Amino acid sequence: MAEPIYIDEDTGKDGDSAVGTEGQPYKTLLYAMIQHPPETATYMTRKSETGPVDGNGDPAARLEWKPASKSALKKANNLFDQHKRKQAKASELAIRENAEAMKRQQVLEEAKKVIIEEDANLPAPVKIRLDETDPAKIKLGTAEAPGTRVRVLGRVHHLRSQKDVIFVTLKDGYGHMQCVFTGRLIKTYAAMTLTLETSLAIHGELRSLPPKAHAPLDRELHADFFSVVGTAVGDKEAITNKVQEGGDPQTLLDNRHLVLRGDNASSVMKVRAAVTRAFRQTYVETRLTEVTPPAMVQTQVEGGATLFEFNYYGEKAYLTQSSQLYLETCLASMGDVFCICPSFRAEKSLTRRHLSEYTHIEAELDFIVFDDLLDHLENVICRVIDITLADPVIASYVKELNPDFTPPARPFRRMKYADAIEWLKENDIPNEEGQPHAFGDDIAEAAERRMTDILDVPIFLTHFPVEIKAFYMKKDDSDKRVTESVDVLMPGVGEIVGGSMRMDDYEELMAAYKREGIDPAPYYWYTDQRRYGTSPHGGYGLGLERFLAWMCGRFTVRECALYPRFAYRCTP
Repeated sequence: MAEPIYIDEDTGKDGDSAVGTEGQPYKTLLYAMIQHPPETATYMTRKSETGPVDGNGDPAARLEWKPASKSALKKANNLFDQHKRKQAKASELAIRENAEAMKRQQVLEEAKKVIIEEDANLPAPVKIRLDETDPAKIKLGTAEAPGTRVRVLGRVHHLRSQKDVIFVTLKDGYGHMQCVFTGRLIKTYAAMTLTLETSLAIHGELRSLPPKAHAPLDRELHADFFSVVGTAVGDKEAITNKVQEGGDPQTLLDNRHLVLRGDNASSVMKVRAAVTRAFRQTYVETRLTEVTPPAMVQTQVEGGATLFEFNYYGEKAYLTQSSQLYLETCLASMGDVFCICPSFRAEKSLTRRHLSEYTHIEAELDFIVFDDLLDHLENVICRVIDITLADPVIASYVKELNPDFTPPARPFRRMKYADAIEWLKENDIPNEEGQPHAFGDDIAEAAERRMTDILDVPIFLTHFPVEIKAFYMKKDDSDKRVTESVDVLMPGVGEIVGGSMRMDDYEELMAAYKREGIDPAPYYWYTDQRRYGTSPHGGYGLGLERFLAWMCGRFTVRECALYPRFAYRCTP
């Protein structure tokens, strides 16, 4: 006799804790059938809380067990049949996968017995980097005529397996090369278990590509021997599972060391290196001397709120915000000077253009007027771009990263702060309080960037009010309300440069210290520049990461630093 199985749709449970008795009923008829098939059971059901009451309205009727209705059984039987079919398919698939796994394991065990040795009769390979193309050193062959036999080393960047051939794209930090494995090479255990980022040494013949084929530098290496230098982990720990394009930003930052292996990230870093070289070359051409100011200081440049303070042998000290004051002390004996050094800002800003540590390109120029400073900045920016793009490899990186980038037209647009305030009002762009801009407002980042993006040209924004600029900036003789100051604004990024003429009169500088409530005594080495042969001079600071974000079309400056440091992140 079939045993009764109980289902209470209100208080029953499906799962390990239920057994289908009156005291521990199931919740659904389908689950009851799965646990106790129809040929071995009968099904008693009820709704103990929401079911119908008897004719007298007595809720006790809800507690009565009744055989499952025909309609309920029919519906549950249909679902049960679907379940059985799914189970059968899953079992079939598991058997097939298990058989394939066993077969693959057998193949791998056989592959371990395949040992390849380098043919001693072949010419000794010439070691090259993957981007080398010197025809005096490397001859490309064809299927009929041999080419130079080479040795290359790198990591697996792409991998594609076919029946009788494996295509491996190797990378070494200088370029990429497609390598072709055939014959006994693909029967080895190493080839069958190859993973992305595994480092290899490959020997073989360099050949031109067959018609309509594509590969880096239009050539490929037909391997005759390879060895594994370092195996990269695969499966769940594979690099493609650790970092993915468009992945969670915090995960990508945690794994920045792996992100840097990608094409985009490494290209940005190579452009960064080229841009840094271009700045140095430009400064050499314009006869600026490079100096290296200290990063640990006991004076401030731009206010205490953004200083990183630390204990320096029992004394209070700070990480530098800017090397400007030190650069000014070099003018008298070294002429115009520059530095490329880190600067540090402790502001807790998480915008896409702020970093806590960034590369600061700063320069100070002696015996100049304000227009000389603007002309110098325009020349430096344009010359750096020209030098950078003159390298075809770097130019190709920029083109891939930012297809719409074009060098800016000269002259740059020059706009006074007062005119910018009027422009913002005319274009209904409010200040941070949501009110129309007024003279004296510190134009916020969002408004500044919106203006720049609308105008879509580089802008020299000049003559900011005294109250919103640093104490050392020189006032405009024609309008003492404003300073001879400049911010260079670029589309998509906003401000990338801040600069000004510096106060060169000793008494005026002392008055500025007093106005700001700063004790000038610790700055004696700076104020002495006005006492020992003062001169009209000015300078600026340029954020390298912002420059790169503009040039490479990056959404945030964090992509332009090797390991970005910003509020609340100092790892890895």
